[in-house]
Amino acid sequence: MNAKNFELAKGLVRPAYVDQGAQSVAARQKLLTSLLSERRLPPRGWDEASIELLVREAAAMDSNNFLANVGVGEREARVACPLVARRHYGLAHGIGRSGDISAEQPKAAGSTLLARLCNLLAVDSLKKAGLLEVGDVTVLPVATGMALTLTLLALAKRRPGARYVVWPRCDQKTCVKAVQAAGLELLVVANVLEGDQLRTDVQAVRVAVESVGAAAVVCVLSTSSCFAPRAADRLVELAQLCASLDVGHVVNNAYGVQSAALCALLTSACRRGRVDAIVQSTDKNFMVPVGGALVAAPRREGPSLVRSTQRRRSPASQPRASGGGCQPSVPWAGVHGAAAGPADDAAPPGFRGLAGSAAGEGSWLLLPPPTTGGGCGGARCGAVCLSVLAGAEACRR
Repeated sequence: MNAKNFELAKGLVRPAYVDQGAQSVAARQKLLTSLLSERRLPPRGWDEASIELLVREAAAMDSNNFLANVGVGEREARVACPLVARRHYGLAHGIGRSGDISAEQPKAAGSTLLARLCNLLAVDSLKKAGLLEVGDVTVLPVATGMALTLTLLALAKRRPGARYVVWPRCDQKTCVKAVQAAGLELLVVANVLEGDQLRTDVQAVRVAVESVGAAAVVCVLSTSSCFAPRAADRLVELAQLCASLDVGHVVNNAYGVQSAALCALLTSACRRGRVDAIVQSTDKNFMVPVGGALVAAPRREGPSLVRSTQRRRSPASQPRASGGGCQPSVPWAGVHGAAAGPADDAAPPGFRGLAGSAAGEGSWLLLPPPTTGGGCGGARCGAVCLSVLAGAEACRR
């Protein structure tokens, strides 16, 4: 509805009532104007109606949704099932072009607009979470493991002849499969036990790089967020080591956006050493369906590495969009930053109670100190013998 249509409507409905409706429409349009001009998360979350209005108006800008349009070409975004078309809000053309996921799609101005907003909101959300050195973010329609593979492929192109990835051990299959899928070889570095934690052996990482020669190493693949008793890698020391040896550095930050401690650690690593890319999951950090990842590049690294690595167009309605807020999802539901804030550094009351139960069973709770960024986001992850939980359950009964 525009101003002329509202005037015409006054010939059908009492003008005072039309003016009230026009004010409501204007308020929603003001939200969109603010979003397009400021290009960051709004201070207050949008209601679902406003989000859906934006998505539907953007979909109307795609050529497959033009009135009286009949597509006869090879790729005309034809969808056989109306249910599937509704699920995707008519966003069927996709975003990007073969060779560059960030390129404009000529037939899909609305989808391209949503994609650009998605990446901008992703940058803002990571900065609000505490990743202050992020300069560019690409939202990919793949989960964390495949995003790591694409990042490794992009780095490998920059280092002809390099084929090794040095990896401080993390007992999780995704990293191993990501390296193998990229056609690279893994050099595993064992961690060292410090108290109740497994920490990075930085000297062993240096030895592993020098054993094959820095020119043969694509990158060091570190991990910020893991499960107790493994603490976060020594990201600052690894970043400094990679800078001194001139090798790449990719951080698997799958869960880390939730933790202010880990975000501060990553920011320090970017400022004091070399970090080429930081990969995080959308479903783990933004509560959207599985199938999306954010690949962030520090300011000094320029545009994200992976934009030209994914050799295909991508769906505009995939979790890449919901992860950045372009679908009715988390950021516009009122989330400014995923980090927990000051409480992030304190053990939750449940952990303190569990520690007491463990002591009563002659066991203990493995809880890496938050100052090391240990576990799955500071003090958010612990480990305990299952017999302790069984004993606690018996007492409760």
